[in-house]
Amino acid sequence: MSINYAEVHKFHKVVIIYNRNSGKQLFASMIMKINEIFKRLKDELGTKTVELREIKRFDDIPAIAGDLKAQQVDWVIIAGGDGTIRALIEQLANRQYLPYISVFPAGTVNLVAKELLMSGDPYKWVRRVLKGVEVPVYLGRANGHIFLTVTGIGFDSLVVDSVTEKEKKLLNKLAYVLQGTELMRKEVLFNNWRYRFQVRFDEEEEWHEASSVIVGKSRYYAGRYNLFRGANLSNPWLYTALFTGAKRADFIRYAACIAMEALGLDKDIVVRRAKRLEIRCNVEDFAAELDGDAVTTAPLSIELEEVPIRFLA
Repeated sequence: MSINYAEVHKFHKVVIIYNRNSGKQLFASMIMKINEIFKRLKDELGTKTVELREIKRFDDIPAIAGDLKAQQVDWVIIAGGDGTIRALIEQLANRQYLPYISVFPAGTVNLVAKELLMSGDPYKWVRRVLKGVEVPVYLGRANGHIFLTVTGIGFDSLVVDSVTEKEKKLLNKLAYVLQGTELMRKEVLFNNWRYRFQVRFDEEEEWHEASSVIVGKSRYYAGRYNLFRGANLSNPWLYTALFTGAKRADFIRYAACIAMEALGLDKDIVVRRAKRLEIRCNVEDFAAELDGDAVTTAPLSIELEEVPIRFLA
């Protein structure tokens, strides 16, 4: 595949968007890194070209996206976690305005940055992005909402929906472990998992039964596990795992398969590749997660955008 390069030094407007609430970190430590990126980009591109903006609340994101479009920004650099990246790109995409995008890892989970092999060292990061290497990234949509790495519904999405922003900020990834343990105790310690899903791939007539569903656009899941061979942000496919068992022993076994990155070891896990999926649930409004946030609910219609956006990475 041929590599395309952007002429970064000819950009007229570059904006760094920083979410100070992303991740569990010392604010002073992270802002020092952001300021170092800001300084180095100004030295390379010019003081009038580069601007630094802060997201104080998630509610600020639509207005920020509107400003970016109004200014016709050439390059948007997002310093935050996957939730921040997803939310801002969704607002830009819904305005039919997608400049070049880059990400700097500064969140609880940074699957996009990990997938693109982006360093958390500001010196290495700036040196790399200034090369202008373009990476096509296909966006997924679930009920119209953007996702870049993963969407899913079932045990994991119920855990995500249960973790509060305060817990995520204070406990980082431990919050998900604690909620997962509590959910296992409440839902499957003495009874079988009571939630069921039906999944249909592309235009097939058959519906497949599942107790949980993971749909990957990225090779990584839950921060570190490589679940789907061949999946990456530039690959225009949805990789899906259907977990079919409903007993506590099934869930423990599935967790082991995920940890070993070996879904194929369990015959009760069905792995498929598709362009479009439909998912329905036996209860109303069951929460689904997109890039680590509970954003929408079942029933789900999941598909890919036909044209990729351009990352500089």
